[in-house]
Amino acid sequence: MRKIVKGQEPDELSTWKRANPNRRYEHTTGIVKQAIRHACIDEQFGLCAYCCKPITPNSDSSHNEHVEAQHIAPNRTVDFGNIVASCETRGQCGKAHGNQQLPLTPLMDECETEFKFKYSGRIEGVTPRAKTSIDVLKLDNKVLKEARRGAIEALLYEFGCPPKETADLEADTISILLDDLAPSDGCELKPYSPVLTNILQHELRILQAMCD
Repeated sequence: MRKIVKGQEPDELSTWKRANPNRRYEHTTGIVKQAIRHACIDEQFGLCAYCCKPITPNSDSSHNEHVEAQHIAPNRTVDFGNIVASCETRGQCGKAHGNQQLPLTPLMDECETEFKFKYSGRIEGVTPRAKTSIDVLKLDNKVLKEARRGAIEALLYEFGCPPKETADLEADTISILLDDLAPSDGCELKPYSPVLTNILQHELRILQAMCD
């Protein structure tokens, strides 16, 4: 996961809420739902909130996902701060979440430190709540692990750093790679790039600790 910084809700949602003060998400129009999805995908730099797979506003690619499920928090169904865009992958992410509690979410700063990724594509939970969220969202399934591994290797080759050389990376090199992976306004992030960012940040922290 990558921390999502929620922005201002789209005008279409604001207008609808003023006209329908006591209604819920299920009553919103298709135009409002689409505006929400566009806004979420833009602030997520084109990636699924949970697995970091690339998504588009099309209904076969993504859907509006309530981080705190509608059944659990009916008063937050039209709270833009509670909505992200999730991929449509069967059996994972928003399609696996349902009405379950999600103790660690992409809206929390800790999502970038309590999940730990490996070059193999594996994901580990550093804390009990991270492990629970991995289980709820099915983020450690075989297909997703392979997709992450392939994307990590492709990114490293693109930056001229084959995977076999990663064990010898120095702090300055890692910092340069992290700068290259950082998002720019108006641009989409590369598929699963936050996963490689997570790996490199963990390695940089280890190197810095060794130097202290």
